[in-house]
Amino acid sequence: MKISIITVVWNNKETIQNAIDSILNQTYKNIEYIIIDGASTDGTIEIVKSYGDKITKFVSEPDKGLYDAMNKGVRLSTGDVVGILNSDDIYNNKKVIENIMDKFINLNIDSLYGDLEYVEAENTDKVVRYWKSSKFIEGSFSKGWHPPHPSFFVKKEIYDKYGVFDDSNKISADFELMLRFLERFKISTTYLPQVIVKMREGGASNQSIKNIIKGNINILNAFDKNDIKVNKFTYLFYRFIPKILQKLRRGR
Repeated sequence: MKISIITVVWNNKETIQNAIDSILNQTYKNIEYIIIDGASTDGTIEIVKSYGDKITKFVSEPDKGLYDAMNKGVRLSTGDVVGILNSDDIYNNKKVIENIMDKFINLNIDSLYGDLEYVEAENTDKVVRYWKSSKFIEGSFSKGWHPPHPSFFVKKEIYDKYGVFDDSNKISADFELMLRFLERFKISTTYLPQVIVKMREGGASNQSIKNIIKGNINILNAFDKNDIKVNKFTYLFYRFIPKILQKLRRGR
């Protein structure tokens, strides 16, 4: 089976090389690697081009934001499975994709997810938060649970059948997509209990109080959009409990 991995980047010359090397060093070799750049001006393009044909597809042009760029990558992908690695992130080790594809090949699943570590920007060995996920149970989203999106891998046919990211949602479209796939359309999934991605601190949804509030509003709207009932008053309480536990687990 072939896997397509998509990296979206805009003016991030500081860490894009780490992300690229993380993918190119994987032991699993049937990887289609797609980079979607938002017309960077800081030297990012030159770094990407220095890898030559090791990058399967490279597009650099203005876009409408993060999720519009991700959608470009998904539509360009030709793999059986699609994964997304942000330009600030790295895979935890060289066998991550091999382990993931072993599950897709042997379990005949539609999707897979695992654990994630938030790490310091300057020291990716320093864990700040440990997002340990768990087995998906129907209805879990309304109780504050969801997989870490950077660890979420999905068959391409699922995107083709149920749609891509809603790019009108500028902060929480990844949540809406996972909610749509897992809760609304009930695709099959499995939990791989290991750290898949190391994610540098500073995601768009956590950069300011304003974005945190806006992100939570968008998440609540995602339930409405997918006709999934949720108690909006208790949901936000449930949502913050896992974040506290993640902080406590960082020194596991």
